[in-house]
Amino acid sequence: MRTLMLLFLGVTSTWATDYELLLEDPDILSPCSDGPPGSIDARQAANFDDFMINADADVLHVSGNVTLTWDVQPTDRIAARLELFHFNRGSWESTVFSMSSQDFCSIMYDKNQYWYKYWTGFITNRHEVEKKCITEPGVSSLHLPFDLRLKLMNFYGTTLRGRYKMVIVLNALDDQNMPRPNPICLEIRGEPIKLK
Repeated sequence: MRTLMLLFLGVTSTWATDYELLLEDPDILSPCSDGPPGSIDARQAANFDDFMINADADVLHVSGNVTLTWDVQPTDRIAARLELFHFNRGSWESTVFSMSSQDFCSIMYDKNQYWYKYWTGFITNRHEVEKKCITEPGVSSLHLPFDLRLKLMNFYGTTLRGRYKMVIVLNALDDQNMPRPNPICLEIRGEPIKLK
């Protein structure tokens, strides 16, 4: 009987779980609390005057235009990294969850990427943005109005509890592969709520 119970517990702990992130700040463009040296936040890298994020219960309604002001060069390569941290006993600790791309511009419209599902898939002037990426100051991203629910579906792993933050860093690298001194860093903080 004891062996059967242990087997059952082992099987049930491997089932997939769905989570939704309950945001601490519905703006979702929070500056990094501990970003790379010289980093700037999203609002320092782009003009968001014509961009709106309205929170309505568990949905963010997003619409408008964003115009890039980031001081980089059109020939730069953009490296992107997303890392998940867990708040434990007064400090943020790394988790095993991360994703990165050494050439963000080449994947920003890949339908299998999270960037596409949660952001670039809603940009209407795709051809201009895809051509110029985010390396030319003055380029504008025109967004269709869309609703954003931060969900993690079919998650396999340990149960998520407590506060988490996603830290997104975008680095521009010149033609010598040297990083520019002003990476963009933003974080999204919240608590995952188990859905099933």
